[in-house]
Amino acid sequence: MILALRALGVGDLLTGVPALRALRAAFPDGKLVLAAPAWLAPLVPLIGGVDRLLDVPDLAWRGRLPPPAVAVNLHGRGPQSHRLLVSLNPARLLAFGPDGPQWRDGEHEVRRWCRMLRWYGIPADPTDLALPRPPCMSAGVTVVHVGAKAPERRWPPDRFAAVARVLAARGHRVVVTGNAAERAAADRVAAGLSGTRVLAGTTDLGALAALVANARLVISGDTGVGHLATAFGTPSVLLFGPVPPHEWGPPPDRRQHQALWAGPRSPGPPGAVHPALAELTPADVLRAVDRTVSRVP
Repeated sequence: MILALRALGVGDLLTGVPALRALRAAFPDGKLVLAAPAWLAPLVPLIGGVDRLLDVPDLAWRGRLPPPAVAVNLHGRGPQSHRLLVSLNPARLLAFGPDGPQWRDGEHEVRRWCRMLRWYGIPADPTDLALPRPPCMSAGVTVVHVGAKAPERRWPPDRFAAVARVLAARGHRVVVTGNAAERAAADRVAAGLSGTRVLAGTTDLGALAALVANARLVISGDTGVGHLATAFGTPSVLLFGPVPPHEWGPPPDRRQHQALWAGPRSPGPPGAVHPALAELTPADVLRAVDRTVSRVP
């Protein structure tokens, strides 16, 4: 068994896709088990080559798991994640640390894990990010995603609303997404826009992924929906802050994705929008939309 730990969210899973595929190619006869949250299950079949999704809490039931032939820490630099995998008694551990490659701050998340595997002699292609596109009943919509896990990464709803109004006037069928806690913000974005649907809090991950995969355009902050757009090749405008796009953004050579960032800024008050994100205006986003649309047939 090859056990890969990536117990994080949507964007984390998608930035780990090249590393997971590299493991599949390196161990073609081994059972590849991904240890990650169970709610990510709709995306796992799209990656290809993962034989089993193991919900992360199940790792605590060590007696139910045979010792892995190889345990791979795609979760972080340790030490907690290292200790968890070592406790499973793997024959071999691939990880950052004293006996492996060194962690580099500021490295792009995709390239980080590919570099780690290459250090162990496993070829990994950081451009291998694409997922097959699932079918969707609402193809061709423009997705405006208002949410983000951390408050400093949430662009203000009134600015999303200003962008949505212009896009709707241009003929875009705007759909506003987010989780249930972001429903009020989504309603503010859609207020007064005829024909705009609010799906915040109504879609599971599989439906959201299908919506993004078949969308005309995605506008989002630095969150999992942006990584879905990259994976499916859906044109996107992504707003970054505080983390820069050269660490978590789409590959810079993919011109259908526009990553906006105002540059490094000092952090703002706790719970407030990060100053680098706050500097981005609706006009900035609409100019990026025009650049994106001009590059997509």
